Amino acid sequence: MPLLIWILLFCLLGGVLSVVAAAVFLLLPEALRTRLLPHAVSFAIGALLGAALLGLLPHALEAVGGNDFHSITGAVLLGLFGFFLLEKLVLWRHCHQEHCEVHVPEDHDHNQPAAATLILIGDGLHNFIDGVLIGAAFLTDIHLGVVTSLAVAAHEIPQEVGDFAVLLHSGFSTGRAFLFNVIASLTTVIGGVLAYFGLMNLEPALPYILAIAASSFIYIAVADLIPGLHKRVEFSATLKQIALIGLGVGLIYVTHSTLHA
Repeated sequence: MPLLIWILLFCLLGGVLSVVAAAVFLLLPEALRTRLLPHAVSFAIGALLGAALLGLLPHALEAVGGNDFHSITGAVLLGLFGFFLLEKLVLWRHCHQEHCEVHVPEDHDHNQPAAATLILIGDGLHNFIDGVLIGAAFLTDIHLGVVTSLAVAAHEIPQEVGDFAVLLHSGFSTGRAFLFNVIASLTTVIGGVLAYFGLMNLEPALPYILAIAASSFIYIAVADLIPGLHKRVEFSATLKQIALIGLGVGLIYVTHSTLHA
């Protein structure tokens, strides 16, 4: 199958299908939704960290050889700092609950339409970057592209649930919220196609793009998702979180190992 088709299919998996999955999730009874969402977040953390540390970084280090490891780790460091700045600018905000002090100030109802617009712009930019990262991974190795796409899909679903909640809270109907989220998700495909045509002749840059991809996954997991888990301090909840994080890592490991077998 042509490489471009692989990129298109898995960009759709990471983008549009995650929106559909989030929409189906929202149709569940609220009590069940509330119970399941933290578990989905725990699984996403494992998938993101597994893809970054077991897939993306090893490939980036292997691609530059043994003499340039510091440039790759430096790219990861710069990526972490860059994503921190983006989040400070509220361009890359992953909110997993309906009431979020960044997205929907509870005491400022007149800001709700602006919050919805900000969500859509931020989500579109985020999905575009995800598409570039998926495209870069497939250009390096098809197996790495599959693993990267799985990690993107895993963290997109809980994020899209949060985005849906904000849009609905801002006055969007369910159908309108779904339509705008699908439109925003299509930027994943745009990013993947641009990566295919723009990076094919830039092979020396691919290891550094993989390093930036790894830093984005690490940042999302550590800065955005893990703090939410600390709100549950009961021993049983902690065990479930550890098990689901391990399941996410395990899925990436097994997928990567199986594809390379």
